[in-house]
Formats: sequence, structure tokens, C-alpha cells
Amino acid sequence: MSIRCTVESAFFIAWTCLEQSGELGPPDETANFILDAIEAQLRTGERRPLMLANRAIDAYRRQRAQSRLSAERQIRLG
Repeated sequence: MSIRCTVESAFFIAWTCLEQSGELGPPDETANFILDAIEAQLRTGERRPLMLANRAIDAYRRQRAQSRLSAERQIRLG
């Protein structure tokens, strides 16, 4: 499988999962985040589409959780 097909497959898996779970954020921001996460993994040698997708999903969920916590702290601190 070519790198392009691998990226497309991993992106589609991650996007579909987040969309179906209702976790999809703003489309442009989400797409960029997923692609960046996949690209970072490719640089380490990972080539399995499902692993790329799962790790991108996990990173996206962590980032969203951290953003929510940050926003909640700012609200509390005024």
C-alpha cells in the first residue's frame, strides 16, 4: 500500500469514528489535527492504517479534554 493510500485510509477511519461518536469538532481544525497526528507517526515508521487512525483519535481526544479543562479553569478563575 502506498503512503498516500495509507494516509487516506487512516484519515477516513479516524474521521468516521469521531463523526459517528459525535466528537467531531470544527471540520478544518479537526482534519488538520488528524493529518498532523498521522504524519508524525509516519515519520516514526508506523505504516499500519488502523494503528495510525487509533493513535490519531486518542491524540485528538486528549487534546479536546485538555482544551475543556483549560476553559473550565479560566471560567473558575474569572
